Amino acid sequence: MTTNEIPRLTEGDVVDLILADHRLFEDLLHQLRDVTQDRVEVRRALADVVAAHAEAEEAYVYPALVRKRAVDEDDVEHGTHEHLEGNEKLLALLEVEDVTSEDFDEAVEELTKALAHHLDEEEREILNPARTEVEDSVKQDLGRKFAEERNRQLDLHAGEPENLRTLIEKERARISA
Repeated sequence: MTTNEIPRLTEGDVVDLILADHRLFEDLLHQLRDVTQDRVEVRRALADVVAAHAEAEEAYVYPALVRKRAVDEDDVEHGTHEHLEGNEKLLALLEVEDVTSEDFDEAVEELTKALAHHLDEEEREILNPARTEVEDSVKQDLGRKFAEERNRQLDLHAGEPENLRTLIEKERARISA
């Protein structure tokens, strides 16, 4: 799968859109573990969509859910920290040159663990409250904003190593400030 084949979201309930991306992440991780796949292309697609997704969540979804009191600042801070961890694992994966090596397989395993943990917690602790405590019209509006930002980030190739380094540095600086 190439970046051009990543589904372009346009609108919908933000919870449904986020969940669709989560399932896409899992599918791409399965493909990364398959030695018959074009692991370079799958890795590039996964990096772009994971980074674009996280940026869109942090720009629109998390702040709106806090304003609506569906989640608290601690939940958002934890989710943002897990995005940082995911970006670090993605960068480590991108830095492995030989996609047939044991180092590559280990980097895939580390990323898989980090993403699985994050998806589980986000679905239980952030998306469940969003399902029940946010009006449908707000979820639709957030879905549109999330999709627009996600697509913009995909167009910018958010998963490029230099961009990931910048995101990691910015978040580390914010945490230590």
